[in-house]
Amino acid sequence: MDKGCGQDGVTADELAADWIRQRHAGFAPRIGIILGSGLGALADHIDSIASHPYRDIPGFPQSHVAGHAGRLVLGHLRSTAVVAMQGRAHLYEGWSVEQATLPVRTMARLGIELLIVSNASGGINPRFRSGQTVLIDQHVNLMFRSPVFHAEACSGAAALGVPHRTSSIYDPVWIERAEKGAIELGFSLPRGTYLGTLGPNYETRAEYRAFAKMGADMVGMSTVPETMVASQLGIPSLAFSIITNVAKPDTPSKTEHAEVLEWSRTAQRQLVPLIEQLLQAYFH
Repeated sequence: MDKGCGQDGVTADELAADWIRQRHAGFAPRIGIILGSGLGALADHIDSIASHPYRDIPGFPQSHVAGHAGRLVLGHLRSTAVVAMQGRAHLYEGWSVEQATLPVRTMARLGIELLIVSNASGGINPRFRSGQTVLIDQHVNLMFRSPVFHAEACSGAAALGVPHRTSSIYDPVWIERAEKGAIELGFSLPRGTYLGTLGPNYETRAEYRAFAKMGADMVGMSTVPETMVASQLGIPSLAFSIITNVAKPDTPSKTEHAEVLEWSRTAQRQLVPLIEQLLQAYFH
């Protein structure tokens, strides 16, 4: 089993971070961004200094899902230094949890102060609508994988010199800031509980009913490992879920990936200005 630990005591995230530093000496990103299905266009708003395919970065997992470009973008967004993942690796693609979370640990090595995560999800809560953006404030982990022990063993809080976080995985301060920013931009941001599954299948009507009884508001196949690792490494997370289809358990329906991408593109018209506003307000 891949443990993500490099040779001679050098961890995989150290190798990846060193590879980036060697090519971009002096670049110190303050924000890490993970762009999910259909949201990769935010990278176009970054004043880029470099864009590296994942295959070129030592140890980085590649994404093979439509809507995930598989590039690491370095640059500035609203004059704030950022490192953005244009697409992610999912566990259902065959990556181990250690491999899938390597980019987060690498961004931690580079010194990020905040992790912003986005995903596309199926709506469970009937008050949501397709194309709506929801703030994640809790999650239910049905991936049956935990990255926590690996992060400590190979490149965890002690190795990075930062404390464990004991507060919420999804930072309440940043959630409130995002809510305030959305109101200023003319829309509201509801909060919700995200349920993470391994996938890659979309949920059955019976599963939607079961997940609703568990308290979930939306369901997807990512985010949970990434934010758990960030939390352990002392990095606050701000996570957005784009509702791409709302479940109707009593009405037979079929979800297509093309629909997911289209609703994601609709939502990014709100999400991109919001992220830019937050960086402008709190990192200058």
